[in-house]
Amino acid sequence: MNSYGLIDLHCDTLAEYWKYAHTGNPDTLDDPGRVLSLSNMPKDVHWAQFYAVFIPDEERGQAAIDYFEKNRANFYRQMEKFGDRVAPCRNADDMEKAWAAGKTAAFLTIENGSALAGDLSRVHTLAEQGVRAITLTWNGENELGSGHTTDHGMSEFGKAAVREMEKENILVDVSHLNDPGFADLLEVATKPFVATHSNARALCSHKRNLTDDMIREMVRRDCLIGLNYFVKFLRDDGDVKSLDDLYRHAMHFFELGARKNLALGSDFDGSVLPECLNTPTKVASFYEYLLSRGISQEDADGVFYKNAQAFFHKNLR
Repeated sequence: MNSYGLIDLHCDTLAEYWKYAHTGNPDTLDDPGRVLSLSNMPKDVHWAQFYAVFIPDEERGQAAIDYFEKNRANFYRQMEKFGDRVAPCRNADDMEKAWAAGKTAAFLTIENGSALAGDLSRVHTLAEQGVRAITLTWNGENELGSGHTTDHGMSEFGKAAVREMEKENILVDVSHLNDPGFADLLEVATKPFVATHSNARALCSHKRNLTDDMIREMVRRDCLIGLNYFVKFLRDDGDVKSLDDLYRHAMHFFELGARKNLALGSDFDGSVLPECLNTPTKVASFYEYLLSRGISQEDADGVFYKNAQAFFHKNLR
């Protein structure tokens, strides 16, 4: 038994040169050398995918813009080439139309706010180009703020960019943002935001994961959180043997009140995955696993697609 739908808030499958997925094949969305491909998605599951353009920290200014533009062009080229199986989407209505047509729903996102190149007007440009979410930072520092490699908070430009993203209907993604930056964001954000691929720090101490206080605040603000499958974000020792470890994180989120805020954020093709989660079909089987552990079908549906679907209806126009 599989869920009716599966919404995944983050993968690195789109980018041509990301180290976990570089095969030289420009058709990245249906590359048999990648973990996630259109051909290996379960046929009985309506799938929606956030395809991130990952921008390395060393790409800044015009180089970051050029890097994004190359990958954006590749995304839309593939939307046409594989148009019988996938459709570009901007909101929940688009997603549901894609599902009704038997297609994967594809959302274009960005991982690393360096794509703005320090220019606030680019927020509008990216919105016009179909970008639906921006991960503010990667591991290092950019014009907006910093990931876990420093203790610097958000810059004034970063705070202005968040306000502009809310205005332009681009989701603000706090995955990778460091703790001081997260605190700064709370002072600025007026709309619900997302953590597309982050787990619970109480269970795995990596700084990329969310603290309990962060999770509670995200629940209070009706935010959305995607469970990450990367072994180093599931266990401190990285030794993930079964679905039990992903389940532990899900239950911790539930205990903190995030029952309606929890979703999936695989990090496909951008991380080291445990054997139990290294194909789309195995991920789909997590639905039946949740039911076998006594989770209600309503809650399992919530994690797999309904929570994110409801969030999109409220927050993506």
